[in-house]
Amino acid sequence: MKDDRDDHDPIDDILREIERVMNEMMGDDVHIDRGGSAGFGSDLHLDVHETDGEIRVVADLPGVEKDAIDLKCDGEVLTVSAASDRRDYEERVRLPTRVDEHSAAATYNNGVLEVTFERADDSADIDL
Repeated sequence: MKDDRDDHDPIDDILREIERVMNEMMGDDVHIDRGGSAGFGSDLHLDVHETDGEIRVVADLPGVEKDAIDLKCDGEVLTVSAASDRRDYEERVRLPTRVDEHSAAATYNNGVLEVTFERADDSADIDL
């Protein structure tokens, strides 16, 4: 008879606990990839650059075809989903400020994704 503990991975428990604690601190926007053929964690390298007028997100997606990339933004969080023969990526990044998601422009060249957004107006004038 097979013991269920044989399939139990203690590293998975540690990663779940880290994810739980980070979600408590950061508002449920943390996901630690515990699967995939590449082993521990996600190898998606992602940087966010902020200027006075725009927010720019740069992500390395080696081996991914342009058609396999899906981007979504609600003005506060950018979700990058992508798939290659070797790996699936799913990364959510909270942007440092609210952006106009309709201003998004994206390019993908040689495995590097770049997405830019204009900052959202802080407030709107109301005419009486």
